[in-house]
Amino acid sequence: MKIRFEHITKVYGTQKALDQIDFTIDSGQIIGLLGPNGAGKSTLIKILIGLLIPENGRIAQEDTTINTQSQQYKTMIGYLPEDNPLPKELFTGEYLAQTAALYTLKNFDRESLIERTGLSTVAHKKIGTLSKGFKQRLGLAAALIHGPKLLVLDEPMTGLDPNQIQEIRKLIKSLSPATTVLLSTHILQDIVAICDRILVLNKGQLVQDVALTELENNKDATALEALFAKWTA
Repeated sequence: MKIRFEHITKVYGTQKALDQIDFTIDSGQIIGLLGPNGAGKSTLIKILIGLLIPENGRIAQEDTTINTQSQQYKTMIGYLPEDNPLPKELFTGEYLAQTAALYTLKNFDRESLIERTGLSTVAHKKIGTLSKGFKQRLGLAAALIHGPKLLVLDEPMTGLDPNQIQEIRKLIKSLSPATTVLLSTHILQDIVAICDRILVLNKGQLVQDVALTELENNKDATALEALFAKWTA
């Protein structure tokens, strides 16, 4: 799914949260979204998933403006928020069944999804008893249940231990080449481990849009940290 942000501007009162943002999300890429706190990352994500409408600019596919409020568009995207709200009283499989019903999926392969996301051992457990890592896996399974063309992940590794982080990274990397991923994170190791490209926001402006292969030492998180400090100084 290829999407263009064209001159996107969002204002809160007198402050521009996003200022004339232009970039293209290319089909099949894993894109890292970086920026210091208050840079505009959350606002950009909310506009992309249809929770906010910008004052100016548009999101487009080919030459057609996308209505991000439409049901058709929302069925094309999957979203895992930073604070993933899950009903603690439901069982894992029950929650996935209810999510499938919301998308009116009559025949979804529940067992395949559970196996693919590593939930087999907790499929019959209540969500309230799950570890943080399994809850993240469940949130990711729910975001993937309808086969979205665009998957938006907001800080998916927060609070996970090193083993859980490795597992979630592998899961993201294993997604279909037809799935585009936008990953917002503060963890630079995630960027060098799984991303093809990075977008860097600072004070509401896009200050970098670069492929990882264009950077020297592109597998070195410390080198990326130095560049990030330079870009957002």
